[in-house]
Amino acid sequence: MSCRVLAEQRHQLILQALRSGGTVTVTELADRLEASAATVRRDLLKLEEDGLLTRVHGGAVVEEDPAPFTEAAEAQPDAKDAIAAQAATMIEDGQSVILDSGSTVYRLARRLHGRRITVITNNLAVYEELVRDESVELMLLGGMVVRESRMLDGFMAEDNLRQVHADWLFMGACGVRAGAQVMDTTVAEVPARRAMIAASDRVALLVDDTKFPGTGMVRICGPEDLDVVVTNAPSGTAVRTALEEAGVAVVQVGIVGA
Repeated sequence: MSCRVLAEQRHQLILQALRSGGTVTVTELADRLEASAATVRRDLLKLEEDGLLTRVHGGAVVEEDPAPFTEAAEAQPDAKDAIAAQAATMIEDGQSVILDSGSTVYRLARRLHGRRITVITNNLAVYEELVRDESVELMLLGGMVVRESRMLDGFMAEDNLRQVHADWLFMGACGVRAGAQVMDTTVAEVPARRAMIAASDRVALLVDDTKFPGTGMVRICGPEDLDVVVTNAPSGTAVRTALEEAGVAVVQVGIVGA
């Protein structure tokens, strides 16, 4: 058995231990894996570089699972509506757009009724919103149903995305961290989001101010993959500066009544 396979097995076992126990020390992991502490530390460094965990003093931790879609959809409604309204103005008739599984992206879908556009999505809430609107050409990506997130995901969704091209991707995120790194909390969702980026000419990130820094242990992309960020977050923060320095257009929206 090669060292590469052994390393991959250790990585899977480390992630399983962290997900079941929250925080695990280097000593505990070394005992479980029958490996040296130095080997475990190298494994943790590699997994952190891949965005799969966060190292802490003496060990590592993975973050909690994201809130279910319905809970997320009810948070920050005014900010999300303002962001969605701005995003809707960026879409021209005749264009094709990919809408991901985010709750702010769902609010954008609610503003697309009657538009002569093509919508490609893995978001079941978006599908239900637009399925009866004959003005909208609607493509639902295949995949496994993730009920809590109300989305379709997995290799089928990725395969479908390799067959399409879109003018825009509108995507959400769980957090935007130092250096304008766009983060998710769920490892399984990241490959489809990266495939969406690859399938699109332009990428717009829709995030409210709670996503700076927000949560997330897995990197979706960096600022080099973004064209526009629509947010209600104030200017002057380090992340906003990093976005602007990378050439990303940051559109700040106001909230009615705020």
